[in-house]
Amino acid sequence: MQEISKGANVSLTALSEDAGAVVVSLSWSSESGAGDADVSVLLVDANGKVRGEDDFYFYNNPAAADGSVQLLGKTPTGSGDEDRISVDLTAVPEGVERIVVAASQYGGARFGDLDDLRMTVADRAGEPLVGFSIHDAGVETAFIFGELYRRGEEWKFRAVGQGYETGLAGLATDFGIAVDEEEAGTAEGAGAADEAGAADEAGAADEAGAAEAPEETVRAADDDRAADALVTAKAAEPPVALPAQARGRGPRTTKKKVTLPKVAKASLAENDSWRPARLFPVPALKSDKEREVRATSVLLSVMAQVPEFGRRLTAAFGAPAGRMQTFTEVSLPHGDTPRRPDGVIRVERAGKLWTALVETKTNGNPLKAEQVQQYMDIATRRGYEAVITLSNDVALEGAPMVDVKIDGRRKHKVSLWHLSWAEVAHQAQMLIRHEGVGNAAHAWLLQELLEYLRHEQSGCHGFQNMGAAWVPVRKGIEDETLAFDDPRAVEVVESWERLIRQVCLRLGGELGQRALPVQRARRGSDPQARRTAAAQKLCRDGRLGAELRVDGASSVISVTADLRTGKVRTCVDVPAPAGSYPLTTVKRLVRLLAEAPADLHVESLVEGGNGPRGTLERLRPEPGDLLPKGGAALTGFRLSLIKGMGSARGNTESGFIRSVDEAVDRFHQGVVAHLGPVEARAGRRG
Repeated sequence: MQEISKGANVSLTALSEDAGAVVVSLSWSSESGAGDADVSVLLVDANGKVRGEDDFYFYNNPAAADGSVQLLGKTPTGSGDEDRISVDLTAVPEGVERIVVAASQYGGARFGDLDDLRMTVADRAGEPLVGFSIHDAGVETAFIFGELYRRGEEWKFRAVGQGYETGLAGLATDFGIAVDEEEAGTAEGAGAADEAGAADEAGAADEAGAAEAPEETVRAADDDRAADALVTAKAAEPPVALPAQARGRGPRTTKKKVTLPKVAKASLAENDSWRPARLFPVPALKSDKEREVRATSVLLSVMAQVPEFGRRLTAAFGAPAGRMQTFTEVSLPHGDTPRRPDGVIRVERAGKLWTALVETKTNGNPLKAEQVQQYMDIATRRGYEAVITLSNDVALEGAPMVDVKIDGRRKHKVSLWHLSWAEVAHQAQMLIRHEGVGNAAHAWLLQELLEYLRHEQSGCHGFQNMGAAWVPVRKGIEDETLAFDDPRAVEVVESWERLIRQVCLRLGGELGQRALPVQRARRGSDPQARRTAAAQKLCRDGRLGAELRVDGASSVISVTADLRTGKVRTCVDVPAPAGSYPLTTVKRLVRLLAEAPADLHVESLVEGGNGPRGTLERLRPEPGDLLPKGGAALTGFRLSLIKGMGSARGNTESGFIRSVDEAVDRFHQGVVAHLGPVEARAGRRG
């Protein structure tokens, strides 16, 4: 990651080929752990002004309809907080020249009270690209941390670090946002208590032109200037009103989050046959219809009762932060026969309603295009905003779950979204195990939901079947009769990609970190063309391959399924610390892997090729056997585990899906989790 100073800029394209979408993180800490700030994002045009109220994103307007900006929420850290913002640069409207990222405080709080003010930008794969730390914060109540801006066909990042003593109102007017003086002076918090998902507060940003004077901090010169800024907008065009929810909030403190302990309490049962009572029982479910009705009702009820969870699932679909209500088996008119979607989600904000129809499938049943089309038509006629499909399948970029037709003549547009049961379980686990929720009752509800989803009778187990093409393609590879352009190979590649995405969800939920597949394709490349190329490679080599990365780790885990040998290989490359003695490096690696599986394969990497290798069991008494011959320079190590893979296409005990999932889990727990010291030392010296 490249560190830059205040006022400096850097090209994101030059730092990564995968910078078409980035994740911006703002973080801070305090000695008491109670310090906090609220993040906001503004999209501004060539004149340095917002084009309208939809260009201002904050806790009560967290996502753009086009998917270009999404506030991902606040994550508590050891002594502070971190806010993340997802920005899809390929979806940013052409009229937007700059994306300004700011934060603000209220109730007498100052940024000088916070420590470790920092902004980082990572690519879509989670690889940190550039970081910027603010060291000169004092009495400021609002800060512009940085901005993303266009230069020709590329996007660049500028470290701004400008502060305001006049807070949100003082900097809002610089972007054409009119703030009433009386309302701006009010310290009452509007709507802070009724929306538990309000992690990202409104703030606005200052003109980034001040980056030309990077060492200057913009502050109000006197009371007259501050008053003028509150009354008059600087934009020539009509000013945009600052949303009421952002006009002034009372002082906030970071609420203590309730996180369930990882170790279960001792049971009072006499023996293992006693089963604890559950809020959502499932053993009586016998038919797919019963499973769908029960699963829909359970999920939607928990979403409405646990605001953090409901907000987490709907924010990506464009839903506002507000009062949520959910319904099941609602009858809606459609021609001669009314239709009954499995569920309806409604969110109220400022007197306006956001509505989504929900269609649910469980037990691996596929979505029906005709059924979803009917719900899209109903939503269009009734002015609803979205249709959400929910099933065990995992959505892929460029591969819609169902084909629906949208009437372009209608002014009202309805968005179609898909959610996997695996993602629902992932979000619940992240909240109750790692991030925490507002109170113990909410944590208990999420735990009961998670137990329900994991029950073998619920039918909500995520991606479970490699599809009808799996068996013939695998057999064709084994007996070398598969044609080079067999279209069934593309289906297998798509199923493999879905499997890897689900493996990332499960692994991330266990670790409390985001795990994502690594895409090596160039920005803007056609996903279908990429899958076709992977299918041709599968027909030629008989192997499926993928890479994944966990946040906070510099190493990329490679997963390869060799259909000819029936083996799954997981491996990672570890760089050798620069300037250290080779024997010392080898011994340190073996010590770090003291708890790793004995069948771990360790291979030395040297300049221009590969060096000695062997199993960890053989190398532990003789680590010097890994030293390169002939004085070749040691550049790193390749660590690999090999596991036999199941033959069945489904998730049975011997199934392929289960074998891949277990291989990744075993490799991360037994190998990757122990490599932190090597990576850290290599990073310091390099």
